Amino acid sequence: MHISLFMSGLSGGGAQRRLLNLARGFVERDHQVDILVGNDDGPFRSEVPAAARLVCLGSRWTQWPLLRHRRGLWVPALMPALAHFLAGERPEAVLATSTPANLTALGARAMAGTATPVVISVNVHLSGSTVGARRSYGAIVRRLVASAYPHADAIVAISPDIAADLAATAGVARNRIAVIGNPVDREGIERAAAAPVEHPWLQPGQPPVVLAVGKLKKQKDFPTLIRAFARVLHQRPARLIVLGEGEERARLQAMVTRMGLSDVVSMPGFVTNPYCWMARASVFVLSSAWEGLSNALLEALACGCPAVSTDCPSGPRNVLANGTFGPLVPVGDDTAMAEAILSLLAEPPAAERLRDRVRAFALDRSTERYLEVLEAASTRCRTAKAIRVAPGPELLEP
Repeated sequence: MHISLFMSGLSGGGAQRRLLNLARGFVERDHQVDILVGNDDGPFRSEVPAAARLVCLGSRWTQWPLLRHRRGLWVPALMPALAHFLAGERPEAVLATSTPANLTALGARAMAGTATPVVISVNVHLSGSTVGARRSYGAIVRRLVASAYPHADAIVAISPDIAADLAATAGVARNRIAVIGNPVDREGIERAAAAPVEHPWLQPGQPPVVLAVGKLKKQKDFPTLIRAFARVLHQRPARLIVLGEGEERARLQAMVTRMGLSDVVSMPGFVTNPYCWMARASVFVLSSAWEGLSNALLEALACGCPAVSTDCPSGPRNVLANGTFGPLVPVGDDTAMAEAILSLLAEPPAAERLRDRVRAFALDRSTERYLEVLEAASTRCRTAKAIRVAPGPELLEP
């Protein structure tokens, strides 16, 4: 197949890593793969498979100050360029991910006037991600999703809870939504985890390190983690490292300073290889208020790192199998989080047991399931075109 993968850019994030993992799986099976982005500059550029074609759709419009730092605005601004690509290249299927990219792909297909199958991948808990937004913004996003997503040829959610929430929040029929977990490249992670780490806190003989990985933004709720870590320090020596970058950095740094934690909390920024950090940390913590499935949580388990997570909507409960592979704590509860961290520091589970959990999310398995959805969508569109009728709801079952 000729498959085009559309995402906002290569700046680093769970959705981008998922599509790049799938791109690797697709090209290994000899499919022709395009990676379409609005911005081709970013730390994940080196992750683009050599056999895939990287296409930058960005234009001077996306560099306007009004748009440049607002993905929800500049990704839709790519619609004309994406429509031009679809009309000229005629891929057999398009796979998009993230709300702005999904809406843009569906709009571009309509603008191009082609029958290109568009499969959208939903990686965010819609109600959770919009409830804290400005009321008007959240309502607009939900309305756009409700009106546009039914026109997708197939819909994939990365967890059962995301599928259920999308059906309830946007009115998308639940039987239209396939559930496919995030692909985890265990072999690649194990190779990357063996790389050396320069940070002095991760050298032998140092106090245990609590690690978090994610964009520094409200969703990740790092203030709760910092408060929980302060409670941990009342019981035993430890260090906290937070890997990531984002708009909350200044606020978090100020909080660390105000609480007198500057000597025991480090925020080195974004790193392209977090796995060697995970492999040497004592506990990984996901403190999010909401999630999709959480690549970082899966990757920490793949590295054999004990993990604590909030029981947020929607993915961590699925990843940790209702707490079987790591404690789940209430969102925003720093006391419960501290107790869970201390319990894992005192009695860590066997690393191999955690690695085995990730087998359910193997890259090969996810790749095959995505290909089934893409090939079915492409076949339906070819059949509908041949008999000169538009595909009805009965043809859109994933």
